[in-house]
Amino acid sequence: MGEIVGAGLLSHVPTIVLPQEDRFELNNGKEITLVTGLQELRRDVFGAVGYDTVVVLDSHWATTVEFVITAQDRRAGLFTSEELPRGMRRMPYDFPGDPELAHNVVQFAGKHGTWITAADDAWLPIHYATVNLWKYLGEGLPDKRWVTIGVCQTGDMEDHLRLGRALADGIAATPGRKVLVVASGALSHTFWPLRELRDHEPSDPSHIFSAEAREADRKRIAWFKEGRHAKVLETMPEFWKHKPEAKFFHYLMMAGALGEGECIAGARQYGEYENAIGTGQAHLWFDRPAEGWTGTGTPNAAPRLRHDPHHHRDPHADQES
Repeated sequence: MGEIVGAGLLSHVPTIVLPQEDRFELNNGKEITLVTGLQELRRDVFGAVGYDTVVVLDSHWATTVEFVITAQDRRAGLFTSEELPRGMRRMPYDFPGDPELAHNVVQFAGKHGTWITAADDAWLPIHYATVNLWKYLGEGLPDKRWVTIGVCQTGDMEDHLRLGRALADGIAATPGRKVLVVASGALSHTFWPLRELRDHEPSDPSHIFSAEAREADRKRIAWFKEGRHAKVLETMPEFWKHKPEAKFFHYLMMAGALGEGECIAGARQYGEYENAIGTGQAHLWFDRPAEGWTGTGTPNAAPRLRHDPHHHRDPHADQES
């Protein structure tokens, strides 16, 4: 039986892969703690904990008619971002995939009332929400498998929770697999307009787009540290007002895999809560509690709350994140 041995809500902002001198120039002569936080997380978890596979829930990869999970034996190439080629260009990546796990996840789509496809196409594009984190957490660890799942832009909260449930079951069905689940994305996610954003590049949270967004982010960081996932889920309609990245679907998939509102895992924060041209960014890591993700003593999530998809319908579902 496979198991989820750790999980994280991690930031992937382009700034982290800029040369150090450029980061210092943008941040009033000092390092951003999103970088040092990832370095510490590599030391404490990714370079130390026994695991086989990392599953990245990628807020930048948006599918339309189904969820897609990567199923290549290996992914390798050079990545240049269409969004910011000045800062992310010809970045090499090379890591093994986990086709067995991917196909096992697909088998549970019907059980959970959703649609999942495993894609093994060597030309499938990759996104920096995966690559940037791999550069810090996976590069130099050639035996660690990395798999990516995208968000579905036509899905809502319930759909992404269902994906997470299928992911947990697929992991459990993969013998001996130990998995880290990473929700790659931000908290509040409103950028400053182009003519203003260069005045808001430093990492200090005072540059977050609004005081209300900053307060909403900090509330959720506190709830995560207290293990109050039920509170985060119950207040999603309130949080959507602050336009979390990808409607927070990356976190919702992770929550679905960890037991949703029954998850009791509290977060350790790596680095500080920081700004990225108006958006709220943080690294939060959840160790699996000794008594299991839901306090039941079982390795994976169990049993899971079922949410009314209409009650939690995202009011911004038809808007771009």
